[in-house]
Amino acid sequence: MHILHVVGARPNFMKVAPVYRALAGRQQTQTILHTGQHFDANMSAVFFDELGIPKPDINLQVGSGSHAEQTALIMQRFEPVLLERKPDWVLVYGDVNSTVAAALVCAKSLVAVGHVEAGLRSFDRTMPEEINRIVTDRLADLLFTPSADGDENLLREGTPQQRIRLVGNVMIDTLVRLLPRALERRDSLLARYHRRTYGLVTLHRPSNVDDRSALIPLLDQLSAIGMKLPLIFPIHPRTRQRLGTDLARYHASISFTEPLGYLDFLALQSAAKVVITDSGGIQEETTHLGVPCLTFRENTERPITTTVGTNLVVGTDPKRLRVEVDKILRGEAKKGAQPPLWDGHAAERIADALLARPSAAAG
Repeated sequence: MHILHVVGARPNFMKVAPVYRALAGRQQTQTILHTGQHFDANMSAVFFDELGIPKPDINLQVGSGSHAEQTALIMQRFEPVLLERKPDWVLVYGDVNSTVAAALVCAKSLVAVGHVEAGLRSFDRTMPEEINRIVTDRLADLLFTPSADGDENLLREGTPQQRIRLVGNVMIDTLVRLLPRALERRDSLLARYHRRTYGLVTLHRPSNVDDRSALIPLLDQLSAIGMKLPLIFPIHPRTRQRLGTDLARYHASISFTEPLGYLDFLALQSAAKVVITDSGGIQEETTHLGVPCLTFRENTERPITTTVGTNLVVGTDPKRLRVEVDKILRGEAKKGAQPPLWDGHAAERIADALLARPSAAAG
């Protein structure tokens, strides 16, 4: 059987890696196609070596653009590859534009599609990712869900039960595999930042970082938090540019760094007193690590991290962050547990499901 994996952004590679290895262990033919939706200079040969996968076989080099431009260009460049390679299955990951674009091409070409990380919903259609999730799930032949709420969402939307497979979280597969290597470098990282007790910040959503009228009040509150709990903030170059000379006034309580690689960031997460984020994947990772997480958003497509895990969605009032960090410092952090099937073996369950159904026509 030939499986073609479609990825478009760095987090997708974290998800494809365990699935690729699980299928390789079953001697299946595989192709990795990178749409080039996001360019990441840190994705060097070392990056792929760490993940245990080869560099992509194909790169469509789509680059940036509006949602419509990017989606259309991916479809245009992906279709001839699909027709030439003739895979038995195409696996798409997450909720980026590459995910929905590939699913659309496959559906119209009658090629079977599996969606890894299916069924997640924020119920906020102002988020482009939510539209991508909904459309991809309607088109996919197999839907691999990370948690039971994903199954419930799909069933409520009318998805037949036989298309749904509850497999667990492939991001946790990668975390489990690489955590020992991350811990090996933790002491040297903490020495670099002169920190033993700290909070970790990661923010990337346009609503939080692209508008200075939102970003400056947020940084003011983070700075106040940093006076009690020093913060480490790997900051995106675009956000750094947005702040300009204002960045200097926050250096007393926030250590700004360049974006970090996966192992370094995982090492810092594992020892953090709290993680403040707007990232979906980090909500999952902190839950597995047992680290308190404050999500600076109005909603989450990963509610299991709040009902079972360590995550608390605090909304978008920066003052709420100070209140919740104070609670954590008083020893009142939210206690969490490990969600079912977040055990490091989700990819093996995906591989088993694919081999049990070699084509969409197999039912």
